[in-house]
Amino acid sequence: MHPKLDYHMTTEEFRKAGKEVVDWIADYYDWVESQPVVPAVEPGDILAQLPPLPPQKGEPFGRVMSDVDALIMPGITHWQSPNFFAYFPSNTSFPSILGEMVSAGLGVQGMVWKTSPSCTELETLVMDWVVDLLGLPARFLSTGSGGGVIHDTASSAVLCAMLAARERITKGSGNAKGVPANLVAYTSTQAHSSVQKAARIAGIGDENLRLVDVDASFAMDPAALRRAIQEDLAAGKTPFFICATVGTTSSLAMDPIQAISDVLDESVWLHIDAAMAGSAAVCPEFRDMHAGIEGADSYCFNPHKWLFTNFDCSCFFVADRNALIGALSILPEYLRTAEHAAGAIDYRDWQVPLGRRFRALKLWFVIRHYGAEGLQSHVRQHIELAKEFERWVAESDQFDLVVKRSLNTVCFADKRGDQATKAILDKVNASGKLFASHTKLNDRYTIRMMVGQRTTELRHVRTAWERFSEAASEYRKG
Repeated sequence: MHPKLDYHMTTEEFRKAGKEVVDWIADYYDWVESQPVVPAVEPGDILAQLPPLPPQKGEPFGRVMSDVDALIMPGITHWQSPNFFAYFPSNTSFPSILGEMVSAGLGVQGMVWKTSPSCTELETLVMDWVVDLLGLPARFLSTGSGGGVIHDTASSAVLCAMLAARERITKGSGNAKGVPANLVAYTSTQAHSSVQKAARIAGIGDENLRLVDVDASFAMDPAALRRAIQEDLAAGKTPFFICATVGTTSSLAMDPIQAISDVLDESVWLHIDAAMAGSAAVCPEFRDMHAGIEGADSYCFNPHKWLFTNFDCSCFFVADRNALIGALSILPEYLRTAEHAAGAIDYRDWQVPLGRRFRALKLWFVIRHYGAEGLQSHVRQHIELAKEFERWVAESDQFDLVVKRSLNTVCFADKRGDQATKAILDKVNASGKLFASHTKLNDRYTIRMMVGQRTTELRHVRTAWERFSEAASEYRKG
């Protein structure tokens, strides 16, 4: 019989290593601003420096952290840099990190109420708090027929919404017999690609997803939606789902929820994807973007984008939780509990995977640390910074505003055309001093400047503008 060996880290070793990691993270935030935002590496560079086989014998923790510095950090894109203006903010904060640490330490598997009652009940509470924080309709509260759940991403939320819509329109036969070929779903040409992916996974298919035209502001055109629905009805199709976007990926355009809702009858499920922009609703003055949301069947936004909560944390609300549970619940004997039979929430029935992390803990930490007042203050600061950048673009003789600013997002392009715009963005990004991304709007190459990182200040936004202006001037000379 082999002697019993203990390879585990002791609590004392953990205390020492944990303090070192917290110090390392704090130090990272102290120096991240000075680093190139995007690493100067090529595909395969990081992999080539890593050992091809795992170690036979365990290594000291100090050596692991040394390799983080030497091997991992050179390949990190610094999403937490105040000079990160690309894609969308992926904010975190110290309260969120601490909440994540507690969640990891507890190691909770919150698939059903019994596996950790606090995991379930804190999530129910926090999601009801979020309804209040964002001024969402009371129909999304758990105290009624609706409720909220924390998913990993908005992609999961739109899939679950589509599955619930599919089963509602087919009265459960989609799961039982397969998806009818006549079901059609709708979203705009500017919607996130996750809607198309959801249609594929849900068995609807690309050919039964209608991409509705947009207006001059890149928001869905309700008249075009009405025409599409009428054409499908005339062809014997069954409209069952529409995803409206509050803050499109390219330009943060706001689909007109009320006008869209007016086009639909009650059989069509209306899902609202507010993944990034939804956080702005913590400020009452920005809630007009939600006008008409009372008619929505489901709603989603991501605190892990602009509400200082680290990835992953996506808040998904439904007006009728039974429709969602009916589409997703499978109850094998090994998951049966007396509490479930008595009506306790089992959040495994509100999502695709069985297992679930204790995500509510970090969101609870964030809300309790900042309060509504703190969250509002920082969102307003970001929007004011974006206003300043928009003003500089509008007053410039080198750039055009491609579309009016939406919240914290400014879309602009060089007056001389796509080649110049692309060259300017490439030059600015190559400097490593900041990182912005691009899109195409009306087939025009467009720079997207999104202000939303926790530590971004006016000086960072002003420096970004100066770098774009300098690159444009150099391009003109060259």
